[in-house]
Amino acid sequence: MKLYILEDEVRILQHLLQVVQKNPNVQVVGHAADNATAAKEIPALKPDIILADIRLKDGDSFRLFHEIGDTGFQVIFLTAYDQYAIQALNMGAFGYLLKPIDENALSAMLDKCSQHRQQEQFDRQQLEIARQHYGAQGAGNVKRLALKRVEYMEIVSVEDIMYCKSDKGYTTFYLTGKREILVSKGLIEYESILGPAGFLRCHQSWLVNFQFVKKYYREGYLQMENNEQIPVSSRKREEVLKFLENIS
Repeated sequence: MKLYILEDEVRILQHLLQVVQKNPNVQVVGHAADNATAAKEIPALKPDIILADIRLKDGDSFRLFHEIGDTGFQVIFLTAYDQYAIQALNMGAFGYLLKPIDENALSAMLDKCSQHRQQEQFDRQQLEIARQHYGAQGAGNVKRLALKRVEYMEIVSVEDIMYCKSDKGYTTFYLTGKREILVSKGLIEYESILGPAGFLRCHQSWLVNFQFVKKYYREGYLQMENNEQIPVSSRKREEVLKFLENIS
């Protein structure tokens, strides 16, 4: 596999080169420290895998990949712990590694790419989802989510999500049209992204889109437009009431 590295920190670049050169299945074909150089080299070199830092001196690499389009490569994003970057990558379901880069984690990720190249191939639609989330940074203007199922990725509109239920590290999305989607991520992964879009965690296990709430019963539950009754925990009742009072 031909590999290209986009990283502007010299120390990290050197570490990455040392690690990937140990992998007999990987050939490093180039590296750059900025998007401008990468935009010229990637289409010419046609790498199979790109290790890409998100934050670069001349902008984020999401924009770069949006501009050069899909040329058949896979992307592994590299990032220091950044709330919005992690949310964006989770929503877009990209592979990513946190800095400082762990050698074993990187090697495992490269092996996974080698074994599942077709399944994990770069997808422009997934990129756009992640890019929207990263650019929104909690502003509430994210319109779609990429939900990863076992067999495929499903893109859904946020406005079609009625509520989400968490159970043992999994989350079920209940959508209009009686659709349900089960994903292997916890509710906390989605709470901060969906909160600004009118969603509220009314219970440890429930995240509700208040556009679909029909009634609130003081006994402690919400009645949705599909007549589902969703519990409101005692510690969340005041927050729910305040939220309802401010609905326009």
